[in-house]
Amino acid sequence: MRNRIAKRVATSLFAATLALGALGTAQADEHGGMKSVEFGWTAWSDAEFVTKLAKQVIEANYDYKVELTLADIGVQYQGVAKGDLDGMLMAWLPDTHGNYMERVGDDVVDLGPLYEGARLGWIVPNYVPEVALSSIEDLKKEGNIKKLDGTIQGIDPGAGLMQLSETTMEEYGLDDYRLQSASGAAMTAALKRAVDNGEWIVVTGWTPHWKFGRFDLRFLEDPKGTLGEAQHIDAIVREGFKEDHPEIAAFLTNMYIPLDELQAAMAKAQATSYEEAIDAYIAENQERIQGWIDG
Repeated sequence: MRNRIAKRVATSLFAATLALGALGTAQADEHGGMKSVEFGWTAWSDAEFVTKLAKQVIEANYDYKVELTLADIGVQYQGVAKGDLDGMLMAWLPDTHGNYMERVGDDVVDLGPLYEGARLGWIVPNYVPEVALSSIEDLKKEGNIKKLDGTIQGIDPGAGLMQLSETTMEEYGLDDYRLQSASGAAMTAALKRAVDNGEWIVVTGWTPHWKFGRFDLRFLEDPKGTLGEAQHIDAIVREGFKEDHPEIAAFLTNMYIPLDELQAAMAKAQATSYEEAIDAYIAENQERIQGWIDG
């Protein structure tokens, strides 16, 4: 089973190498003498908020331009390892992206956690009776298979959560289910439709995420522990980044957001926009942000 997962990751990383061919690392002279760095990101709510927050604070306090490259997770890990990207602010460790880090860990530098206590899992609306469905084991009940149309609604196929979910399907023997891949936005759209209609649904998910502020949800129990333990989300950068950009490396090392604050900010971003939510967070947390800058 581990070999099958490793093979999938290897395929993703090979594709990543091809996809990154045209990226290249930003050079200082592209911005009139201003130094620049390039970070990868994926359109997950927490990653989008944290990455765009870092960009705004860096550009406001350092003589730097921050370029953001939207890319699949596998592309980002390979890009940082090869030096085509300067870094990424969304390394879910130790479990979610563990397979990626096993392959590139010797070629990247981990600057430490940006936030901690994150969790992965399979999630249902709270109106689904716990007596009928409280654990992943319960999915095998015949009535539950029918009510869920034999589907687990997933996210991006290259996401670490999807790799862990494939392992979960195998470990729990969920042969009557299919793991449906889609974007994160498509997952939350499917969840909203189900909630609006009072239908049963299981989605792959995580905290922090704005959906917990929008809907009444709960995690299914995972007695086999296939979806991992509590996660920390780290900033990783290419080799040589700390020497090339010591101020930015120090800033990223110091950057840390309490999980409850991040989740509240993400909910605000969904209600307004990421730009407005980031502006509000900066205005309300001047002392914390100054600590990131001053160390």
